[in-house]
Amino acid sequence: MPSSSQAQPAASGRGVVDTDVLVVGLGPVGAALATLLGRYGLRVLAVDKATEIFAKPRAIALDNEALRILQLVGVRDGEFATVAIPQVQYHSPLFGRFARIATTGIVDGHPMLVTFYQPELEQLLRAKAAGHPTVELRLGVELEALHDDGQSVRAQLKDAAGRPCTVRARYVVGCDGANSLVRRLLGLDFEGRSFAQDWLIVDALDLQDGLDHVEFICDPRRPTPRMVAPGGRQRWEFMLHPGEDARAMEQPESVRRLLAPWCDASRIHIERTAVYRFHAREARAFAKGRCFLAGDAAHITPPFAGQGLVAGLRDVANLAWKLAWVVRGQADARILASYDAERRPHARKIIRLARFLGALVMPRNRAAAFVLHGLIRAVRVLPAGRALFDDLKIKPENTFDQGLFWRNRRHERLRAGASMPQGWVRQAGGEPRLSDDALGLHWALVGVGVDPTSRLRPDQLHRWQNAGGRVWQWCQRAQGQNLAPADQRLEALDETLLPRRVPMGWVIVVRPDRCVMAEGPVEQVQDLVDRTLGRLAPEQEPAAQPGVAVSRWSAIDAA
Repeated sequence: MPSSSQAQPAASGRGVVDTDVLVVGLGPVGAALATLLGRYGLRVLAVDKATEIFAKPRAIALDNEALRILQLVGVRDGEFATVAIPQVQYHSPLFGRFARIATTGIVDGHPMLVTFYQPELEQLLRAKAAGHPTVELRLGVELEALHDDGQSVRAQLKDAAGRPCTVRARYVVGCDGANSLVRRLLGLDFEGRSFAQDWLIVDALDLQDGLDHVEFICDPRRPTPRMVAPGGRQRWEFMLHPGEDARAMEQPESVRRLLAPWCDASRIHIERTAVYRFHAREARAFAKGRCFLAGDAAHITPPFAGQGLVAGLRDVANLAWKLAWVVRGQADARILASYDAERRPHARKIIRLARFLGALVMPRNRAAAFVLHGLIRAVRVLPAGRALFDDLKIKPENTFDQGLFWRNRRHERLRAGASMPQGWVRQAGGEPRLSDDALGLHWALVGVGVDPTSRLRPDQLHRWQNAGGRVWQWCQRAQGQNLAPADQRLEALDETLLPRRVPMGWVIVVRPDRCVMAEGPVEQVQDLVDRTLGRLAPEQEPAAQPGVAVSRWSAIDAA
């Protein structure tokens, strides 16, 4: 894989540290980004003003998409503790359990929903980042200023002792949280609203009541989410009433009173109490010049959908490969504009979902609870209504409306702009593995039951490989005819693609973040490759053609 450098960021003769990417903030999003950029071979300097990981739980939920992204980052199954959640229940004082979300399934090789312990995941991600020879982590270092001159970004840093440092980076990514200094220095508004209510978070250990799911007590008198987490933990979130003093509610006697319906607080260990006010905000743009925002610096989501950290990890997967391909000279810098075009609309949809679920969890009064909870209960009588919750159809799919892909409505099976499904495969008689691991950190041209190489011109194959692409044949189990060389074959061990999703003879262009760039019958493979390479390194804007709708970042062929 081409690399910009095989060394860590280095100081120039003038005492300026040169690096490919400066990552500001080393929470889970910043650490995941630094790790993935390190996997791509980029020089990365990642800084955080704190000297230690915050040793108390904060984020608590991850879904199958987040776990798949962590797999891409290099986190192996079992490297941090999780608890699979079989269901999420919603309880009303008027109707009892009025809704549930079934989360027992496996999607793309991962559980649909798990809880985890954030300090453990952060420690793991930082260790993985530090293990890459091109990545340097600096703690106790604070950003003070940024200047983007169009060719690079100069950042002024200061360490805990007050010593200044100048960094020259090709790109800067702010992963520095909801109060992001990077965002403020870029002059990007943080649009949205804050909830009027304060919430008391109580994390406890040593409970023995056997809770195995997440439940929301949607009582207007005191809405209370409750969930199980690894290490014998449970979390409660209590909405505080107007006039209740936050400090007083964190006192042991107040906590004991609030926990009384579930347990004797004197018999358990209270690990943390904290008062938060939830927010629903997004930056006006996720990028400006050579600077980008990711995670809470770009968007903050109320916790009712469990998507806060998940959304930040989606940012990581989307942005990292684009920076890598541009820095390594394998793609034009114009592809970076697709980060905002792809991520910001989806982040907004997730915020809307969280606000809707928040309305269910905290109705203003009993009358509102009667209307809202009664309506949801009535809707669930119908199969389509029940599927909205039970089958999680209410959650927006991670499918882009516009971006670095194109669709041909005449040839649509997987839907370009969506993620390619992940299944179990085997290579050349080896052990079963998840297909993302087999595809690696590359572009992939995947022929389903066919070998795309046989249809490509030699110059196309050479250009595809130089652009960081590989060619694969996704074979039917025990397929014996029309086979590619053994090192290019992925033998399907389930029905992820064949025959449920695509027919034999189908070709899929897959980006490094596993987004489908384009798809079609193998007879179109030359056009698919040429158009993909043209979007990576375009020499000119595509001309409008009759019957074809073209935008700056996506083209959708008319049916």
